[in-house]
Amino acid sequence: MKKIVFIILFLAEATSVNAQNEYKTAVGLRFGPNTGFDVKHNLDESTSIEGIVNFQWHGLLVMGLYEKNFPVIKQVDGFRFYMGAGAHVGFWSDYSKHHPWYEEDDTRNHVAIGVDGIIGLEYTFKDIPLNLAIDWIPMINFADHAAFYAGGVGLSVRYAIK
Repeated sequence: MKKIVFIILFLAEATSVNAQNEYKTAVGLRFGPNTGFDVKHNLDESTSIEGIVNFQWHGLLVMGLYEKNFPVIKQVDGFRFYMGAGAHVGFWSDYSKHHPWYEEDDTRNHVAIGVDGIIGLEYTFKDIPLNLAIDWIPMINFADHAAFYAGGVGLSVRYAIK
């Protein structure tokens, strides 16, 4: 994980950018414990909404997030820090030893409803329509197994539509 952060920081420093290279919408994949599809849309320069559909715990989880964006290095367009919050709803199947609330004799299907936070860094390349993001999404689940889930560090690779 440290190597990924270093590579993103290195690319941001090594790329000399003079023109604005922000995207309007970025669509792609998210890798990590929350592996799935990711869409991020910039409402304006400082706010975004993000939708994530992922396949975790042998189920489906849908997240909607509202994010505030901040430039990291003023001389490098496209490199920004973001944080925000949102909510999730999802379902996972019985007998899944992959979710954090596994119980040996549990044969039911489960529902996940809760709130999420997000904090991360992203970089949008100037010359190619590529956006890379690394972030952490902690969540609190209220339905079925009410609990705090601290996992969720992931890497998003998205096609940037300007």
